[in-house]
Amino acid sequence: MATKASRSAARVMMAPAVVLLLGWMLVPLIMTLWFSFTKYLPLRGDSIERGLDWVGFSNYSRFISSNAFWPSVQTTLIMVGGVLLITVVLGVLLAMLLDQPLWGQGVVRILVIAPFFVMPTVSALVWKNMLMDPVNGIFSHLWRFFGAEPVAWLQDASLTSIIMIASWQWLPFATLILLTAIQSLDSEQLEAAEMDGAPALKRFWFIVLPHLGRAITIVILIQTIFLLSIFAEIFVTTGGAFGTRTLTYLIFQRVIDSQNIGLGSAGGVYAIILANIVAIFLMRIVGKNLDA
Repeated sequence: MATKASRSAARVMMAPAVVLLLGWMLVPLIMTLWFSFTKYLPLRGDSIERGLDWVGFSNYSRFISSNAFWPSVQTTLIMVGGVLLITVVLGVLLAMLLDQPLWGQGVVRILVIAPFFVMPTVSALVWKNMLMDPVNGIFSHLWRFFGAEPVAWLQDASLTSIIMIASWQWLPFATLILLTAIQSLDSEQLEAAEMDGAPALKRFWFIVLPHLGRAITIVILIQTIFLLSIFAEIFVTTGGAFGTRTLTYLIFQRVIDSQNIGLGSAGGVYAIILANIVAIFLMRIVGKNLDA
């Protein structure tokens, strides 16, 4: 049992790491809040040393009054929801498949997990040039083989294309987490249910799926954190055109167009607010599984 002295010593030893972590988190946040109330044009000669123009909430009102703000929020939520739906459903199916005895099982698992280690920029370029190109892409050749007209994916189905690219990147992560959860399931429960005559679908619905509840929750929470700030895939493929401009990409465009760091910082605050709203919603609806 830890004594009072040992607990005090632990706090003292942990204090530098905690202070460093808080500084790492709070300093950028405080600077973002400060810049959001100023007009900061570094490319036009503005500098912090000479002082910045205080503009109050004008950056916030200017950003939220833009016609692109609410569509970008909607696009962000649709993209996150689409990727989560695909990765969770396919992740469960792949995890159950990989849990079965297969020839070359180790190689198959490596191939399934490999896309997670590919940089987003590289994977987006591969999808754009090798798969979705309307002239020379693999999808176009398949369409022609079946006598159909090739699809210009990044123009005619742009949002769907981004969801496919992001899902391909995050599916290995979901599969790995869910596979670990499935392997921790007591096989005696499944054997007992099978002996009692329960069909495979009922065994999955009443035994496997409840057991995967906590793992699915972790997958959803972690992926949502990263998907809310998706950028590289959009930058490389559509450049925010054709209805693929998320809130993060809108912030980038506003900073580039106006050269105003203050305006971008105001957009960053809105992004933080959106992320917290989504996180609270998920913790209330989905996060209850963590307490089970």
